[in-house]
Amino acid sequence: MALPFSRRWTLFLTLTVIFLLFLYQVHIYRPSRQPPTPIKPYKPAPQSTDGSFHWENRVTHYPLESLTPLPTERPKTLPRVQHEFSTELGPDRELRLQRRQDVKDAFTRCWQSYRVKAWMLDELSPISGAGRNSFGGWAATLVDSLDTLWIMDLRDEFHEATHSSMVLNFSTSTDNTVNIFETTIRYLGGFLAAHDLSGDAGLLHKAVEVGEMLLVAFDTPNHMPITRWEWQKAANGERQTAPDWMLVSELGSLSVEFTRLSQLTGDHRWYDAIQRITSLFDEQQQKTKIPGLWPVVVNPRDQDLTADTTFTLGGMSDSLYEYFPKEYALLGGVEPTYQKLYEQSVSAAIKHLFFRPMVPLDEDILMSGDARANNEGSSVVVEPRAQHLTCFAGGMLALGGRLFSNEEHVSLGQKITKGCIWAYENMPAGVMPEIAHLVPCQSKQNCTWSTDLWTAAVMERTGDVPSNKNADEIIVQKRVPPGYTDIDDRRYILRPEAIESVFILYRVTGDNAYREAAWKMFTAIQNITQTEYGNAAISDITAIGADGLPPKDDRMESFWLAETLKYFYLIFSDPELVSLDEYVLNTEAHPLRRPF
Repeated sequence: MALPFSRRWTLFLTLTVIFLLFLYQVHIYRPSRQPPTPIKPYKPAPQSTDGSFHWENRVTHYPLESLTPLPTERPKTLPRVQHEFSTELGPDRELRLQRRQDVKDAFTRCWQSYRVKAWMLDELSPISGAGRNSFGGWAATLVDSLDTLWIMDLRDEFHEATHSSMVLNFSTSTDNTVNIFETTIRYLGGFLAAHDLSGDAGLLHKAVEVGEMLLVAFDTPNHMPITRWEWQKAANGERQTAPDWMLVSELGSLSVEFTRLSQLTGDHRWYDAIQRITSLFDEQQQKTKIPGLWPVVVNPRDQDLTADTTFTLGGMSDSLYEYFPKEYALLGGVEPTYQKLYEQSVSAAIKHLFFRPMVPLDEDILMSGDARANNEGSSVVVEPRAQHLTCFAGGMLALGGRLFSNEEHVSLGQKITKGCIWAYENMPAGVMPEIAHLVPCQSKQNCTWSTDLWTAAVMERTGDVPSNKNADEIIVQKRVPPGYTDIDDRRYILRPEAIESVFILYRVTGDNAYREAAWKMFTAIQNITQTEYGNAAISDITAIGADGLPPKDDRMESFWLAETLKYFYLIFSDPELVSLDEYVLNTEAHPLRRPF
């Protein structure tokens, strides 16, 4: 029997609504995996004929005999990284958008101050309202913020900044020594990401200009780079030799940006340069004092990565490890060396660096400490020192765990990220310090808080204690909250690593608790860092001034706009905006498009 017209019409409308909701979920809350637009052959920008100096015209003293080309295999279909998000309810969306707007307002306020007070300088000084050059004099804040402007839909500001960036001259610098690592992650990464997001050809030309300069630092007898590079000597034609001392992060954290530049231009020189370094890390990974990890200091002149005895995932090492899964993804999974480097280094870090701190309420969290081996590598001593910089490791493990289908790594990433959330929430100002010591648990599986053990550890860290001082007095004097035994570096310099991992864990798990933690972090940071012109670093987060707030430094590094506020904005944005299944974010949070 045929249905009445009214019921047929109701059924039609119901099915239509269901179908539209399905489309909404697929296209709005799932990353669009559209095939990329084929890369057109790169046409270099016309070179000026005004007689000015260009790095590509410098005579090469140690020409290469051959180039290692980019892999030619089709990119693999890699495992999904992001959680499959469901339809967002109206009240949740309204709250999220309000919080996102608050983050955008914080960024816009800083950007406008930079534009008025420090335009074309590297940094705004947020207390005095002055400007300074601290990273080569190439407008670091401007270039570092280009992709943030695009992501936050500040298109007028983006186009103005892009136009201004075209006059930057990378044939000279305000510094005598150029930091190749910082130049790569801020300037090369900044131009590449802004190009990948906007398609602006001029930005790719500027990336090539930076890349040509960076390659000159590789013109050494063994083609290892000089990462603290005296550019004037190179410009004058002097021969160069790689140094016998270098931080391992500076040597190993160029791969993502150099690879993307080769992908976009079809010029293999940049990929060749970093592939030679990767081969060295691969050859010596199991020969160090802690096999699987590399020490903080290495010797590129002798191509020896094994001599030093200090190991960490923190400062001076961090981005080396971060780039292994990211480079794997950027190459579409066709270069298995990066999976090996990642998996073997994480295995060693789990054994030698990760520790569970004893904290009130017995929370099951992890921190990444430091380790020192003896010269023979027969013994390893772990130091329970937590750095804000090591907070990146939670996101690295979550990303690597998804890419390599290892749920144990995702779980470890959650515990490390929750450890950093704990470190924020258990400081009086709600913000984690640069470096602190904690009490390591004897067991990662079972750990019960003991006030006696904590106070004893505080006293042990204190060293010589006046006889008239008891533990309670020392704790008050040192301003250490329960769980902390010492605060080695009391600064907060607007760092992004904690919110970076909170953002990645939210995108990977879909757990809204990470969004709530992010909001607490943002409001705490805003409360203690906001100034008349922007946001300022904190010199001591445990001290209280006459205004009831910790004392500020007149410094606002470019990563505040490039990374910290970008991650806060993205965690309150729709998950398809800069999807982790479509982009790799370099260590300066610049999104580079993955191949498909």
